[in-house]
Amino acid sequence: MTIDWRYTVEENLGILSVAGYLGPDAVRRFDGAIGRVVTRGTGPVIVDLSQLRSWSAEGQLAITDAAHRLAEAGRSLELAAIPADGSLVPDGDRPLTPVHANLAAALAAHSAELGEQTEGRHEWRTTGWPAADQAAE
Repeated sequence: MTIDWRYTVEENLGILSVAGYLGPDAVRRFDGAIGRVVTRGTGPVIVDLSQLRSWSAEGQLAITDAAHRLAEAGRSLELAAIPADGSLVPDGDRPLTPVHANLAAALAAHSAELGEQTEGRHEWRTTGWPAADQAAE
């Protein structure tokens, strides 16, 4: 089992949405998504987990590693809608990771909202993530 992801860059804010199960088999794919996030966009990154069914200890470590990678790039990581069956256990080495109840709350914390496709907005996704026109059907 693996994940699908979509990364959207808004003005000075990135949103990485993840769907599926973030377990040992998906960590490499998640790391690849984080590599794309590090090289594209600026500002904080919200990892939207509202479509994530669950995560393993390895998946949680991948989130922690992502926070470190982003911090090294001068960016922060925030979580939205963590799975109900788990919580990210803080440790002394991890950058502060704010957790929001859902994506709307995370966006509100940044006074941002998702709108229609705009000139400054860019998006990348795995082939398994439905295109916007497919999702509306």
